[in-house]
Amino acid sequence: MFELCVITDRSLSNGLSESEVARLAYSGGADIVQLRMKGSDGKEMLEQARIIKSLSEEYAKFFIVNDRIDIALLSDADGVHLGQSDIPIEEARELLGDEKLIGISVHNVKEAKDAESRGADYISVGSVFRTSTKKDAYQDQGLDVVFTVKEAVDIPVLAIGGIGRGNIQDVIRAGADGVAVVSAVVSQKDIAAAAHELRDMILKVRPNI
Repeated sequence: MFELCVITDRSLSNGLSESEVARLAYSGGADIVQLRMKGSDGKEMLEQARIIKSLSEEYAKFFIVNDRIDIALLSDADGVHLGQSDIPIEEARELLGDEKLIGISVHNVKEAKDAESRGADYISVGSVFRTSTKKDAYQDQGLDVVFTVKEAVDIPVLAIGGIGRGNIQDVIRAGADGVAVVSAVVSQKDIAAAAHELRDMILKVRPNI
């Protein structure tokens, strides 16, 4: 379905807007850009979402909005990514319809199975390694969480949290269908090259699984 998801974070992108990051990430080969704008007002987020939607069509890639179903609907995004404390999947599906993607963040097998049974299209699991971009109680769970979650569900599994060029192939070998990254792409001087390198590393190891 997809190998590399790039999540935006303006605080890490060296002055670039979310849409500027998206263009570079798509050009480097990212399969998905996930718009995350914590603390931003709805007007600005919608403006960025509409630009990224246009870019996703230009590059024939996916565009997902973090948390905000209203922004996803108004920008005609391909879907929304929800956390454990966001609105339930069933209600999100009623609003979005069957054609849109719904991703869910999970931290263990129980949450993964629950997300799948309730209709999630894919899940992200983590944090696999320690990360400064998202502080929660599930830091540095290691590769075992990727393996056990992948064994428990049939929908695509993205790994997230502290993933970069030094460990991305280990994550794929552990069973992840793809990875979601923030700083490993958006903080780099050459965002397109960083995205290209990570996706290439995924594709190189995948046939050997």
